[in-house]
Amino acid sequence: MLTGKNIVVTGCLQGIGKATLKTFAENGANVFACAYAANDEFENFCKDLADKNAVKITPIYFDMSDNAAVVDAAKKIQSAKEEIHGLVNIAGINKDALFPMVTYKDLLDTFQVNFFAQVIFSQYIVRLMQRKKTVGSIVFTSSISALDGNRGQTAYGASKAALIGAMKTMALELGEFNIRVNAIAPGVIKSPMTDKLPENILASKIKTMDIPRLGEVEEVAKLYLFLMSDLSSHVTGQVIRIDGGMG
Repeated sequence: MLTGKNIVVTGCLQGIGKATLKTFAENGANVFACAYAANDEFENFCKDLADKNAVKITPIYFDMSDNAAVVDAAKKIQSAKEEIHGLVNIAGINKDALFPMVTYKDLLDTFQVNFFAQVIFSQYIVRLMQRKKTVGSIVFTSSISALDGNRGQTAYGASKAALIGAMKTMALELGEFNIRVNAIAPGVIKSPMTDKLPENILASKIKTMDIPRLGEVEEVAKLYLFLMSDLSSHVTGQVIRIDGGMG
């Protein structure tokens, strides 16, 4: 589904991002695999994935809390002089606290990684797409916390809601350049983030789902696959929930 496409994915070190990297490679994409920091396990994972699927995987390491590092990473991708067909923004952080306890620093740190860095990074990738007149797709990772709210997630939910606002405007502005922009809103997905939640909290969340189980990272990766592929060629400006029917 993605044969010959060059796609940038952030947050590839674990969880949804790592599953998305694997899914894209298995479907023929060359991937700029962005991650927080280098380690041998990830380097070997990328090499094995590239060899097995006859694609190119290029690890790019940077800290999204540092805007200079974000810009350097984007310029590194630009310097490869490859046509970029897609960008999936997955990297993010979560600092839970009940509303009266949320600090200004919590807000700043969360918005820096979940919103500011992603917008800055996307600007550089969009310029590259426009310069090469690429038919492209950009996807942001929001959350059901942005749509429905969630106890203890004022900073997280607000940052993810900000992404939706930016996405809507980007879709309006970039459609004429054949660049689609969407967001997905995952629910409770089995990942390193949810592994930290108490069993009773997870059980209470599952009870609200029409499909009563945790989502799998591979299921989220398949939604990104659809949005990166030509199957979604007339889909833009949308927020797509993947939450098992939480309500």
